[in-house]
Order: sequence, then C-alpha cells, then structure tokens
Amino acid sequence: MKLTPGKIQGMKNVSNANGVIAAAAMDQRGSLKKMLGSRANDAGLEEFKIHVCEVLTKHASAILLDPEWGLPAAKRRAKGSGLLLAYEKTGYDKTLPGRLPDLLDLWSTRRLKEAGADCVKILLYYSTFDEQKINDHKQAWVERIGDECRENDIPFFLELIGYKEGMDEKGAEFAKLKPEVVAKSMEEFSKDRYGVDVLKVEIPINLQYVEGAKSFKGTKAYSKADALAHYRAAATATNKPFIYLSAGVSNAEFIEDLEFAAEAGVKFNGVLCGRATWKDGIPIYAEKGAEAFRKWLETDGVANIENVNNALKAATPWFGIYGV
Repeated sequence: MKLTPGKIQGMKNVSNANGVIAAAAMDQRGSLKKMLGSRANDAGLEEFKIHVCEVLTKHASAILLDPEWGLPAAKRRAKGSGLLLAYEKTGYDKTLPGRLPDLLDLWSTRRLKEAGADCVKILLYYSTFDEQKINDHKQAWVERIGDECRENDIPFFLELIGYKEGMDEKGAEFAKLKPEVVAKSMEEFSKDRYGVDVLKVEIPINLQYVEGAKSFKGTKAYSKADALAHYRAAATATNKPFIYLSAGVSNAEFIEDLEFAAEAGVKFNGVLCGRATWKDGIPIYAEKGAEAFRKWLETDGVANIENVNNALKAATPWFGIYGV
C-alpha cells in the first residue's frame, strides 16, 4: 500500500524515530467534565489539558486533543511532538438506537488541518450485532470522512469502540463476545473504500477475565492461551497499521495488555494512551488545583507514560506497511 506525500508526512510527525506511534490522548470532554467538580468549566478543561500536554508531550511522539478545549494546550506541546485532532462530537444521543456518531458543527477536515493537525481522528461506536441499517449509516459516515481526508491529504485515524446494546461492556458476558467484535470491526474498516490510514483499536480481550493474568478478577472468560489467540486473530483481520487504546483501564492493566500483545507476537504499531496515564490525577486537580496536579503529573504521570514507552519496545514500525 502507498500513501500520498501529505499523509506520509503527517504519519511521520506523530511517530517516533523508529516509526512507532507513542502518543498520548487528551481529547476527553464530557466524561472529563463530569469528574472535575467545581472546576468543570471551560477554564478548568483548558487548564487541565494544558498541564497534561506540557508535561507528557516531552515523553510522547504526539498528543490527541479536541478542538473545543484543546487548542490552547496544542500550542504548549513539546517540540517535535505531533498533533492529532478529534473531529467527532463527544458521546452520542442516548434517545436514538445505535449510538450514532456526529461531527463537530464548526469544524471540517480542512479547518482541523489549518488549526495545526498532523492527523484527523474520529471515534466510532460500532457493533456487529446492530441492524444493518444502523451500520450502513455508520459506514457511509466513515466513507465521507475518508474522502475529506484524501482531499486534504492528511492521515485518517479511526477509533473503534465495540458494544452490544443492552450489555455491560465491562462485564463477563460481553468479554466473551469482545474478540469477535474487535476483529470483525477491524476487518470491515480496513477496506479501501473507507480511506482509513490507521486503526485505533481496543485490546481484543478483557484482561480482568483472563485466568492467570495479574489483572484477573476471579471470573473466567478465557484461558491465557485463548487470550493470546484472540490477539493474533484480531491482528490478522487487518492489513492496516493499528494502535491500541487504553480504554480507561489502570496503568498497570494497560502495561499487562501490551505485554500480552508482545507475547502473542502481534505486530501492533503503537498506542494512543489517555486515561491510563493521567486519570489518577483528576481528583487531585479537582480538589487541590493546578499546582498539585502539575506535581503529580511530573512524578506519577511521567512514570506512567514511561511504563507505556518501555512496553512499546515490542511495537513494530508502520513504515513497512506503507513502503516508507
């Protein structure tokens, strides 16, 4: 597969020298706002993101931000750290079936690029169990964004979040379905019609249900051998570069996730890691303010991201996939 010059440059801008995407994520909006207490306002969201960006981009190849509250932070990132910007509205309309996506009203791919984005990211809730008319809606939506990114010669990162309506995504029942949901979603959106350059995907298993894992909570959904096989099955479902998201788990659990990927021999191409790095600092910021949060970031936050960077020694450069 080949990329156009603008897409190649954008990909290089968010990767480290080895061609691995070692990126931080700070595009949370609605979920973050709920946790900031008395600081849950525009100024608080911007300040929180600025501190995360200033500290963590010294240790990251790039950062993912939103254009709603993240642009002041984008200007404060470390030299040499690239920028991905989110294009979707946060959350989804709970009154409609299917967790349908929507784009930010005042933004376009052109405008995100003009704002300094090296790459464009959208998040899509996708379920292989939904009615076809719902998935047709989502597939057409992704096709439009793929065309916008082609027209503007900028890389397109698609973040896929799986679910089954009426089921707890963190529960044991969904854990058994998750490998299939992840693999089939990766397979679908690897098709050329969508124009996706990088898939940002969930870990294909829930480590808390893997017997023998350090993160195991007592209810078994898979053996360790099963889990490793699910990693491999998801990886073979795509011919595109793919990176893992941390999905709100603890730093320790995400590191173990990446260790499983390494043991499975999966050729993943990096991470976009958010909450596993900085979420434990939220109550510190909410209760004690920016100075205390900054000190936490410079110690615990940096330790968290360095843990991730160490685990990324097992990652594979994306260069070979696109003949760079």
